[in-house]
Amino acid sequence: MNTKSVEDLMDCSSEVHYSGFHMDGIEQRNGGTEQPTTSAIDEYKQPFLIGVAGGSASGKTAVCDMIIQQLHDQRVVLVNQDSFYHNLTEEELKRVQDYNFDHPEAFDTERLVTVMDKLKNSQAVDIPKYDFKAYKNNVFPARRVNPADVIILEGILVFHDPRVRALMNMKIFVDTDADVRLSRRIKRDTADNSRNIEAVLDQYSKFVKPAFDDFILPSKKYADIIIPRGGDNHVAIDLIVQHIRTKLGQHDLCKIYPNLYVIQSTFQIRGMHTLIRDSQTKKHDFVFYADRLIRLVVEHGLGHLPFTEKQVITPTGSVYSGVDFCKRLCGVSIIRSGESMENALRACCKGIKIGKILIHREGDNGQQLVYEKLPNDISDRHVLLLDPILGTGNSAVEAISLIIRKGVPESNIIFLNLISAPQGLHMVCKRFPRIKIVTSEIDIGLNEDFRVIPGMGEFGDRYFGTDDDDELVESCSR
Repeated sequence: MNTKSVEDLMDCSSEVHYSGFHMDGIEQRNGGTEQPTTSAIDEYKQPFLIGVAGGSASGKTAVCDMIIQQLHDQRVVLVNQDSFYHNLTEEELKRVQDYNFDHPEAFDTERLVTVMDKLKNSQAVDIPKYDFKAYKNNVFPARRVNPADVIILEGILVFHDPRVRALMNMKIFVDTDADVRLSRRIKRDTADNSRNIEAVLDQYSKFVKPAFDDFILPSKKYADIIIPRGGDNHVAIDLIVQHIRTKLGQHDLCKIYPNLYVIQSTFQIRGMHTLIRDSQTKKHDFVFYADRLIRLVVEHGLGHLPFTEKQVITPTGSVYSGVDFCKRLCGVSIIRSGESMENALRACCKGIKIGKILIHREGDNGQQLVYEKLPNDISDRHVLLLDPILGTGNSAVEAISLIIRKGVPESNIIFLNLISAPQGLHMVCKRFPRIKIVTSEIDIGLNEDFRVIPGMGEFGDRYFGTDDDDELVESCSR
């Protein structure tokens, strides 16, 4: 077979954009990759689900109420596990005083899982309203609950079933002293439920305390956050609400992948995206605003590098406590669009070494020709991988795999790009969960030609001014 030399391909690479190749060989080696579509992004449009567990009368409701109050500008839905008690049979009703309402089997967990799964997928549901006098969930009409930004599931045993836990984005355990919980329960049941204190204590010793020891307390280990003193702990609740607001402000994919970072959008950033995405924008304007965006992405990416504390003496003779930049660093650009990001990296990191990777489909047999020229000591450095467009993720996976084979730890790689398709992010983040990805915007998805939409076209061609050079494209892509 007549194959181009690496030098020929490198010469062509300075004048033609290769990011459009779909890495068919990788798809064959992986046994086929699902065809991405623009509707794929819908699976990431999910609300933030919080589980709040704890012993009876621990203050769970107070914590939920305070969170809801502080999230007044968000759509918040509260779901109580108590709504999913089983209907008692006639035999159980005759001996209701001996029925253990604190045992996991007292709840219709299958129905709870179904309802929470639908809410998690932004579907409206009907939640039963349990009648604690008739001990039935069909006496009152069900409550219609519409999709929301935040869903709070509260109950003593919401952490018990792993299927329910798996749906949660945050798990909170309200930890209150046993004596406080008992005194609250006595006050509540004698005043509100008109029960005598002997009956309350009998139920507590027979059912409530054993269930706490056997089921509720062991589930505490699944909590992400433990709140001592319940609703009295205003500091903890303020921090939780702040974290929730941060998550709500992130793109939905950032909630799924903690290694994904989208720089905060401003009118300036949106304005620059508007210009570079406009098909009528001239080359010099495209380059100018693309460079500005690239610089922002590079600066943000550098902020994720490790640092050491350092003190210096200012011209006033004062001591300033700051940090020292990471010294062992290099860049790697995926030819050829990635080369557009090199100047911004050099402007931020004086004298930085930059390697190159060329990924090209060779012929129709799916084999990949990969050219690499990387620093000899790359395994000892943190790597900033440069490519402005993340589409299918196939080229990125090949490049990252090559860097890892060179001895670079996965956690030492930061992948920088301007726009990303959800399908590419999904592929890269799943395959390499310890790398960091920094992007400026996440687009809708890919079209049938595997192009990012709305996108900005062939980035390399627009940046380097080669979009009309059809003869050269034909020469380099054969």
